[in-house]
Amino acid sequence: MASPILETEPSPGVVQLTLNRPAQRNALDAALIAALGAALHAAAARDATRTILLAAAGTSFCAGADLNAMRALGRGPRADNLADAGHLVALLRAVRDSPKPVIACVQGPAFGGGLGLVAACDLALASTEARFRLPEVTLGLVPAVISPYVVEAIGLRQARRYCLTAEPIDAARALALGLVHEVTAPAELLPRALALAADLSAAGPAALALAKALLAEVGHAAPTAALGARTAEILAHVRSGAEAQEGLSAALERRAPAWKR
Repeated sequence: MASPILETEPSPGVVQLTLNRPAQRNALDAALIAALGAALHAAAARDATRTILLAAAGTSFCAGADLNAMRALGRGPRADNLADAGHLVALLRAVRDSPKPVIACVQGPAFGGGLGLVAACDLALASTEARFRLPEVTLGLVPAVISPYVVEAIGLRQARRYCLTAEPIDAARALALGLVHEVTAPAELLPRALALAADLSAAGPAALALAKALLAEVGHAAPTAALGARTAEILAHVRSGAEAQEGLSAALERRAPAWKR
């Protein structure tokens, strides 16, 4: 049986995790969720990893939940049903909380949970052939687990529309909504992702992880005095660290920082 995840390294420091259930349009079942979660944690834990690319085999990025599995879970014990939902929660958090930046490379349809995966990534690139949709209500379901990421990506007002109408979203509309950051020709999708990964490699790896954590902390917070004090504390702490001192010294000395060598 083929692995549900293919791991490759298309360039130094870049780990590409490819959803590999093309015959099932890369639908999310328990095996794929577990395999992707494990691969994400393993890639993020390696010092050599600088960026993670999330891609998919075949013509679909991810069709969302495996419908047969969803029906079976709904008919089975509640404990199993709830545990399975919890595994998807953990997967999306693994994407969003990864200390290494995660770039989605969306080459085809991304529906339901697939759209949620895209929304959880730090950066999202889509080919002109990508399509997006939140079809849950047409199945008598709701996009419960993915909803925080969808709202964070496109805002509550737009999420209301697309979660309730289940209408399709083409690549251009996804770009306008902020669901994806760029749209490319299909042949340019991976090269553009690798170019972004190269840009990210210019940053200090610890700084990238801290920047992700900082944005998660302040993203929905009002600029209060307490938050100002907190961000001042973060800045003071970070700039006294070895990585910031190396980066500042490298800039002043007009040389590359150690992490770029």
